Amino acid sequence: MIKHIVFFRLKDGSPENIAKTKDVLMSMEGKIPEVHHLEVGMDVIRSERSYDLSLIVEVDSLEDLDKYQVHPVHKEIIEYIAQVKESVVAVDYEV
Repeated sequence: MIKHIVFFRLKDGSPENIAKTKDVLMSMEGKIPEVHHLEVGMDVIRSERSYDLSLIVEVDSLEDLDKYQVHPVHKEIIEYIAQVKESVVAVDYEV
């Protein structure tokens, strides 16, 4: 299994914008066959080093991760994130 974890820092870190972006990320749930688990969390500490949101996606293999990356639903999310992000970091690892 592969875990794909992404952290998002938004240009507008208001609670409303963070909640909207969480909803946008969650809209992928159930729409990409390769994704077995999708979780989105909003940071509660809000420190200087914190990111606003995290996304955790679980797939079976690197091949499935590649399919997720190019899936049309994910590509729509990427377009939205490109407009609202200040920075994004990710890590992918095998479990």
